[in-house]
Amino acid sequence: MTNIEQIEGLLFIAGNEGISVAEMSHATGFMRAAINTMLDQIAKRHEESVDDPLCLLDNDGIYRLATKKELAGVIKRYFEAPLATNLSQASLEVLAITAYRQPVTRIDIDEIRGVSSTATLQKLVLRNLVEAHGRKDEPGRPILYRTTNYFLDYFGLNDISQLPPLPQAETLDEAQAETGDLFLAAFQDQLAGTTEDKEEHED
Repeated sequence: MTNIEQIEGLLFIAGNEGISVAEMSHATGFMRAAINTMLDQIAKRHEESVDDPLCLLDNDGIYRLATKKELAGVIKRYFEAPLATNLSQASLEVLAITAYRQPVTRIDIDEIRGVSSTATLQKLVLRNLVEAHGRKDEPGRPILYRTTNYFLDYFGLNDISQLPPLPQAETLDEAQAETGDLFLAAFQDQLAGTTEDKEEHED
């Protein structure tokens, strides 16, 4: 893996919160001057390639990857389309993790799932199931997310404490191996009950 690949990987995983040169230096051990040079190379590569949909943004020393403005229409339709559809498996997984671990950062969710949750989290915010709730007091001040009152209504809950308990781990390895499936499994009973209630109401 090249040095530039490491820097671009950090930019990708940082998502909307972005990442500073100091944070990239801490994560990689690279000198800040070298990172600035690599950022210039990354920005130039994305800018000059006509087939590259991404660009590198710099807001007061916080760097983030974003889609080029020419894609605004496509991106807008992508985020708006799911508003009238059922929740996807990925959305349910992110929602379950948020519900059980709130307030939680996107990076915390990513670590549990093992994949980036940026787009999925944004769709849940658009659907008013998840909302931003301040920032975590740590380097980078990442956004904290929690479920909304609409989430409670959507799943027939009066309070978040009514969520089914997480499965009890039988071994130390199981207790340490938190995954999206673990949270989703605990959420299944609530999902099933909500679906049955809606079907009875429709009948």
